[in-house]
Amino acid sequence: MERLLTLDEAAAFLSVSPRTVYELTSARGRKRREHPLPVVRLNAKCLRFDREELEAWIKKIGKAQ
Repeated sequence: MERLLTLDEAAAFLSVSPRTVYELTSARGRKRREHPLPVVRLNAKCLRFDREELEAWIKKIGKAQ
């Protein structure tokens, strides 16, 4: 397994703001229900992201549109 990305690194990889990434991982967020972003929660405030899962997520939402 490769090193996991931080919130800021995932945001840069996805070309969005860290806030958008956080909203995509929020259990209450509307965006999360539409296209759940794969996330590893180390605790309530510490999120990490697998780059390969993010790439698969990008392909998945591209097909949905």
